[in-house]
Formats: sequence, C-alpha cells, structure tokens
Amino acid sequence: MDYLREKVVVISGASAGIGAACVKTLLTAGMIVVGLARRHEYILNMKKELSPELSKHLFAIRCDVTQERQVSKAFDWTNDKLGGCDILINNAGIIATAQLSQKNNTQQIRDTIETNIMGAVFCIREAFHSMRLLKNGNGHIVIVNSVAGHQVPNLGPDLPSLNIYPATKFALKAMNEIYRQEFQRNKTQVRVTTVSPGVVDTDILPIEIQNIVKPVMPMLEAADVADAILWALSRPANVQIHNIIIKPMGEKF
Repeated sequence: MDYLREKVVVISGASAGIGAACVKTLLTAGMIVVGLARRHEYILNMKKELSPELSKHLFAIRCDVTQERQVSKAFDWTNDKLGGCDILINNAGIIATAQLSQKNNTQQIRDTIETNIMGAVFCIREAFHSMRLLKNGNGHIVIVNSVAGHQVPNLGPDLPSLNIYPATKFALKAMNEIYRQEFQRNKTQVRVTTVSPGVVDTDILPIEIQNIVKPVMPMLEAADVADAILWALSRPANVQIHNIIIKPMGEKF
C-alpha cells in the first residue's frame, strides 16, 4: 500500500462515526486527510489526540455538505493548498425516524434527501473535477452506503420507521453505476466504489433506536468499515471494486 502514502483524501462527515474512523485509519496508512464536517471542532479535538507525525497531515474544514458553495470552497482550498484531491470518502449522512406517511414530517424528509443525496452530488462532482484536472484523470471515490440501499430492512413494530433513508441509499446505489459509466465516458481512470455496511455502532442511529438495538443486535464497529475502505483503496489500478457489503455476524436482516 506504499502508493497510497501522501495521497490527499477528503472525507465528508469526518467528525464522528465511520468518518472519524476513516480519518484515523487513512492517516495511519500515510495519507493526507482533509476532514469536512459541520462540527469541525470535533476533528480539531481528534487532531490534538494524534501523534505529531499524524496530526500534521490532518486538516479540518467546517462544511455543511447540503450547502453547495461550502462544498466548492472546501475543494478549492484542497486544490490550492494540497494540489488536489486523490480520494473522496463520501460518508456524510443522516437518518430521519418520523413515519414517511405521517403529516408534518416534510423538513425531516428534505434534510435527509439534501444530506444523503445532494451532499453526495456536490462532493463527488467537486472531487471528480479535481481528479480530472489536477490528478491526470486518476483517483478513487468511495461512497458509504448501507445494506438499506439494497433491501429495505423490516425492523418490526418496536422500532421507528426509517422514513426516506432507505430510498436515499437506493439512490446512492444507482449513482454508483452512473458515475462509473460517466467516468469512463470522460476517458478517466477515476474509480468508484460503494461500501454498504449493516448496522454500525455510531451516533447516526437515533437514541430511540440505539436503546432498543444495542442490547440485542450484533453491530459492526466504525473501524470495521474503515478497514474495508482501506482494502478497496489498496487494490491495483486495474481493479474496480464495485460494491462491498459488510454485515456483523448474526445480523437478522
């Protein structure tokens, strides 16, 4: 994996959960990491806990991925200061739990679509143009998806609805293939990979789901997903890892 050393990787949703695990894993692999998050102070706190050798390669940018201009500015900074983006980990995402069919849930639905779909569109678009223009058409985009993007889980009557969340993840599954075709059409060597974990023990799960799920359901750790992402990034340039599905042992759906 020596060729990954000093590659510039941008990670959205880098303040916690899978994003934070990716920050630590990819830094340890020798990469230069730009963490994007609304709570960028969490990344700064993480930076303080790292060794000097690793911390000097971590940069934090306050960025709400639903805001197109903020995303553009974050990548402009990366292009100007670090010479462009080699890798994007598109990780930012949220879950709404109001029933999709109930009234007065419009804002939750909009927020989820704006974060999970439009945030991905903005980040991937900027990353691709950075790779195309500044990295000789080479690069790798990883989309953090979910098993809910392949089959809508039936959580039963004791857990809240997942609202529009699975639909946004199905959209990411389709986008993965659209991007693969477009990157080829543009005659680049930019690869795109989706990583779809089962239940992961992170704060993306609303507290009402955590309280019920944690005592009875096997869960992945965020580091498990980060390790899979590093594996996908480390494959030879001629290998296109299209999708990885990871489930904890014993998962019921």
